Amino acid sequence: MTGKRLSTQQWQLHTLIFPGMLLLFLFSYLPLYGILIAFKDFSPVKGIWDSAWVGLKYFNFMMELPDVWQVTKNTLVIAGLKILIGFPIPIIFALLLNEVGRTWFKKSVQTIIYLPNFLSWVILAGLMLDVFALQGGIVNQFLSLFGIEPFYFLGDNRSFPWLMVATDIWKNFGWGTVIYMAALTSVDPSLYESAVIDGANRWKQTWYVTLPSIMPIVMLTAVLSLGGILNAGFEQIFNLYNPLVMKSGDIIDTYIYRVAFNDANWSLSTMVGLVKSLVNSVLIIAGYWLAYKWTNYRVF
Repeated sequence: MTGKRLSTQQWQLHTLIFPGMLLLFLFSYLPLYGILIAFKDFSPVKGIWDSAWVGLKYFNFMMELPDVWQVTKNTLVIAGLKILIGFPIPIIFALLLNEVGRTWFKKSVQTIIYLPNFLSWVILAGLMLDVFALQGGIVNQFLSLFGIEPFYFLGDNRSFPWLMVATDIWKNFGWGTVIYMAALTSVDPSLYESAVIDGANRWKQTWYVTLPSIMPIVMLTAVLSLGGILNAGFEQIFNLYNPLVMKSGDIIDTYIYRVAFNDANWSLSTMVGLVKSLVNSVLIIAGYWLAYKWTNYRVF
């Protein structure tokens, strides 16, 4: 069947996706016109088109700002730790949960660890502020039982990044666990039977049967996570950081927000966002290329 005849017979399906494509164009592609702000001395009164062209002025200005290098470092540290530490935890938890024989218990645990994924960071940030509060926080109340002085975790530059990593993993590892639990259901049971006949215990079955069977999914999620190396979590940090931890907690996204809305420098904030998007695009392309090379994953 030719492509022309196939498309003619499936016009109903094309009609169904048209509203979605229209919304994608309006909210994802049409706003790309705003990239011009990065190359202009933007004035809200004059508008984007009538503002004066300045070329790479704000790019050069950005490269000379010491704050940009600090927020880039903070972004790489926090995002890198989230990926490095957070990546194996869902795998380990899924493997442990897979060994549980009672179905009701397994489903209950899955529901409990998946629940935080549905809560916004606005809600969770309020919870974290109460839990780690200097006065009356549950954590400091517990530490006081051992004679430890109250400590402001959210106001210390050393503890703040680690707290961001820990809370992000707590919120999101349930989603990863669901993915790997789904992958574990596709493992052929006959492989375990053969391993038992060969005298393999549960540990060896996990090491030589389970892990190799889900390794394509593991590799796929690993390489696709490269695209998020510059996404340290705007919603999380914006709702939790404060002036005391700007040195270690200010990331690229919060810096863009502050420059745009506090300093009203829309050209500089657009340039910083554009550079970040370009780097992210390169990492995403590299991730998809590695996914295709190692796991034969295709987008189309």
